[in-house]
Amino acid sequence: MDEHDTEAGARRPVPALSFGGVADAYHRARPSYPDDAAQWLLLGEWAEHKAHADVLEVGAGTGKLTERIVQRGHRVLATDPLDAMLRHLVRSLPGTPAARAAAEHLPVRTRSVDVVVGAQAFHWFDHDLALPEIARVLRPGGHLSLVWNLRDERIPWVKRLGALIGTQEQQDDPTYAVLGSGLFGFVETATFRHWQPLDLDRLHDLVLSRSNVAVMSDPERDRVLRQVDSLYEEYGRGADGMLLPYVTHCYKAVVRPHDVPEDPTSPGIIDDDGGDADSLLIDFN
Repeated sequence: MDEHDTEAGARRPVPALSFGGVADAYHRARPSYPDDAAQWLLLGEWAEHKAHADVLEVGAGTGKLTERIVQRGHRVLATDPLDAMLRHLVRSLPGTPAARAAAEHLPVRTRSVDVVVGAQAFHWFDHDLALPEIARVLRPGGHLSLVWNLRDERIPWVKRLGALIGTQEQQDDPTYAVLGSGLFGFVETATFRHWQPLDLDRLHDLVLSRSNVAVMSDPERDRVLRQVDSLYEEYGRGADGMLLPYVTHCYKAVVRPHDVPEDPTSPGIIDDDGGDADSLLIDFN
């Protein structure tokens, strides 16, 4: 999931589930992640013992980060609570297993994955439930990686865009929640820059894919789009469109040693030899 807003104290805010209705726009318009950011997020102690990692992705959405993981040859199970999002993922990445599941109840064995990664979804989770689950499934030396694409609102026209469509993606640093759980060690950080090319249609999709816009009434949504159109016209690039700058913020923490009994009845990372979207979607809720 991308660019979410947060309601303090809510375990599963209603806007978090609004993405199902805008999955097509989300898939068309949301930016991917820089290659060097993906490499940083995935690199860990597992690399001392094998060539590729077993990765569990939480809040995978339509697979913007999943694609980067697969390109590097890693074995990944992508999870998300919304069917509509995951169907885009499995159609774009044939043979990649996907499970309908929330971060608070992960469908894999204890100590069965090297990396748990979440792309702009962590602030949707109930941290009191999700962080122990993430720690449970990580192998000794495994790590949690979190990433956000944030629009670079130091640039005046980008700040104006944020004022029109909302800046919910400017989330608080997750370090405090991760360290406060007592389940993870030092949190490393890194930042990377990239730019997303946008024409007017794609900019419309980007706006429509936001959770706060998705829950608006039709008149409210139309008003926002008209304001965005005016900003686009003032930008003055015409048919060339615009380049929207992002700063990608990355966080990584190794799980602390802990005594959690293994559950041999729980599934591990799912093997799959390909198939259609329906056969790859597995409901663990």
